[in-house]
Amino acid sequence: MDHCIKGRSALTPEDRDWTHRAIRILEADGRRSADTHLVKPDFPGLRGIDIYFKDESTHPTGSLKHRLARSLFLYGICNGRIREDTLLVEASSGSTAVSEAYFARLLGLSFVAVMTRSTSQQKIEAIERFGGRCHFVDHAREVYGAAQAIADEAGGYYLDQFTHAERATDWRGNNNIAESIFRQMSGEFHAVPEWVVMSAGTGGTSATIGRFIRYRNLDTRLCVVDVEGSAFYEAWQSGDMNIKAAGSRIEGIGRPRVEPSFIPTVIDEMIRIPDEASIAAAHVLSERLFRRVGGSTGTNFMGVLCMASLMRRQGRAGSLVTLICDSGDRYATSYYDEAWLRAQKLDISGWRARIERFLDTGEEGLL
Repeated sequence: MDHCIKGRSALTPEDRDWTHRAIRILEADGRRSADTHLVKPDFPGLRGIDIYFKDESTHPTGSLKHRLARSLFLYGICNGRIREDTLLVEASSGSTAVSEAYFARLLGLSFVAVMTRSTSQQKIEAIERFGGRCHFVDHAREVYGAAQAIADEAGGYYLDQFTHAERATDWRGNNNIAESIFRQMSGEFHAVPEWVVMSAGTGGTSATIGRFIRYRNLDTRLCVVDVEGSAFYEAWQSGDMNIKAAGSRIEGIGRPRVEPSFIPTVIDEMIRIPDEASIAAAHVLSERLFRRVGGSTGTNFMGVLCMASLMRRQGRAGSLVTLICDSGDRYATSYYDEAWLRAQKLDISGWRARIERFLDTGEEGLL
């Protein structure tokens, strides 16, 4: 019988014990994290159209990416790629790396985040506070190769959110973000949203929401909003998934290439939002919520307002749902800094005025 037992077991008894402990730790974190709130501000000019924000900034690591990071860790562990001594590496524009550094620390693992030098200082400090190390590159397109090279050199594991986001999340349910949204909406006056609006970063969240809508046979449609310098919008329009772009000024969303987790066939509509509009919308929403939101949330909000404008022209009532992705406190030295806006040649005053007028009076001219 000995000749039948060859090679190294996929998991040694020690590996198996560590895997069991690690999964229990991750599951315990999930149980401790109460579901995020569904916030419903009042906009006087949009009577008959209810707008909801699922506030993902209240996760322990402050962003939507907390859910993704936990899923990526479970995916790597259950595939046997993450073990007790594995160095973890990620390519990130910041928020995913913050969440992954948190989970790496929970499990006692080393973590390296590869990002551009333009990443906000607040995100860098958060990664390092959780024990992670930051490796900087000059351009967004360089993060992928640098992350893979660091992982390969150390015999580590590249978490690769851009490839694994859509496959690491159970889109059918299991308390994913889509299931949570529709469960929370079930008691509202317009319980089934006309549209869910979601920005594209990895593409994983929009893929989860789009698939869930179809799986549950809902009438809701998915609108994905993209930003300047991103490849997603043109790829969706043209069907060419090889399109390349410069990269985005709105951290966390928009990519220089079409990521593997982006699933264009689950998207009903796409809109490209100017950076000035995204930042202006973030400022307006921050003032109305009495706390700052990030630039990607501004993009989401602007997309919601575009769909609200469409519904008004069609004479339709109903609800719209989007996300607060993270806190605007992470962008104090960029989107909320007048000097940074001037250096970027961004003037948000015109967009602010149009957004305010639309919210207060319903007057068209937003687009």
